[in-house]
Amino acid sequence: MARREHQDELDCREALHRIYHFLDGEMTSERCAQIETHLNGCSPCLEAFGFEAELRKVVACKCQETAPDTLRERIAEAIHHEHDRAAT
Repeated sequence: MARREHQDELDCREALHRIYHFLDGEMTSERCAQIETHLNGCSPCLEAFGFEAELRKVVACKCQETAPDTLRERIAEAIHHEHDRAAT
């Protein structure tokens, strides 16, 4: 793992690990700024970010069908069953 020169800088591994949280808007403004700083200075990470962002756009555009209520109910039941099983 690369050693950080400054405590507030991110290495590539950490930046890429946090890309999904960044894309989902699930980070503090400080952490977002750290990711943006890293992406602006690291073309391989910026390329990976661009790929993930574009992939999300394609999936969102192509996957607009709604699951049938019966499927949603079966999934909810399965999750509930797993939760109950894990609790015992």
